[in-house]
Amino acid sequence: MPKALAARIAPADGTASGIREFRTPRADLNDKVVLITGGTGSFGKAFVRMVCADFKPRKLIVFSRDELKQYDMAQAFPPERYPFMRYFIGDVRDAERLRMAMRGVDYVIHAAALKQVPTAEYNPFECIKTNVMGAENVVNASIAAGVKRVVALSTDKAANPINLYGASKLAADKIFCAAEAMAGDSGASFSVVRYGNVLGSRGSVAPLFRRLAAEGAADLPITDPRMTRFWITLEQGANFVLSSLELMKGSEIFVPKIPSTRTADLASVVAPHLPHRFVGIRPGEKLHEVMVPEDDARCTVELADRYVILPSADSWRRAAYLKEGAEPVADGFSYASDRNPEHLDARGLQALLVAALKGGD
Repeated sequence: MPKALAARIAPADGTASGIREFRTPRADLNDKVVLITGGTGSFGKAFVRMVCADFKPRKLIVFSRDELKQYDMAQAFPPERYPFMRYFIGDVRDAERLRMAMRGVDYVIHAAALKQVPTAEYNPFECIKTNVMGAENVVNASIAAGVKRVVALSTDKAANPINLYGASKLAADKIFCAAEAMAGDSGASFSVVRYGNVLGSRGSVAPLFRRLAAEGAADLPITDPRMTRFWITLEQGANFVLSSLELMKGSEIFVPKIPSTRTADLASVVAPHLPHRFVGIRPGEKLHEVMVPEDDARCTVELADRYVILPSADSWRRAAYLKEGAEPVADGFSYASDRNPEHLDARGLQALLVAALKGGD
């Protein structure tokens, strides 16, 4: 890898356990106007904490639909200390409200989504309105407002989806990857970040296991003893978005190299004294997760700390990444949680859980 790119990307810049922090490279948000949709969610709060700690943007706009969560966030980030904070009540389903909120914005982080698999299965039209039509609204508003860069958050469930949530996020990924063609000469650039389950976020399994153990549960419910998942902390996720915002050339999907483990092993680390009760896989769940499907291998290049899925029709982006030191992945390659070479042992899980607790919700 050429020194220019090697100096920008740290292969394992995290703890002694090898957990990456994704802090290099990093977009400079100083004196920028940044808007985050879904800004009061788990990721949004972690992102706001990081920006407030490390940068002095001209404005940091939290766009979300929950006034109570915005009020709570304003108490945590008081205006006298963080005068750049702004709060905008709105829903990504409302195209006109998005256009108003994005006036003068430089960067958009799109984190708003309906994320729970069972919720999406039982409320399919609501899921489509937020995750698919909302994505279209974000793209159109960004182009109209002259936004420079947009990074949209995706999920491992968007790769070879078997549930509506994953299918809706795959559609959103396609919308953002195609958006640059619609942007024309506006200069707007769009990319996607796709990563796995977030330790410490609302609705994730680790807090559930901790709560059950604290409440005196007799056992922990496990869907299947073979089930594996990718894991990332909120802080890692926020860092990865900032690094992708800096690296992006447009229309690509960034996939971080993150560890995976069996869900049963995670339960054993969280509550080693409790036995497991196997309850079966829920509708719409997979046994293992994939973030780079085999069919995308021909469009994927590898960097030290991430994979980049490139649009198949744009050879110049591939050439640009290869010139900077990226390597094409092998034919038939896939990045799956059960075949991930970075499998966490008990010590690694403990380190990741500690990191998640420090930066969690």
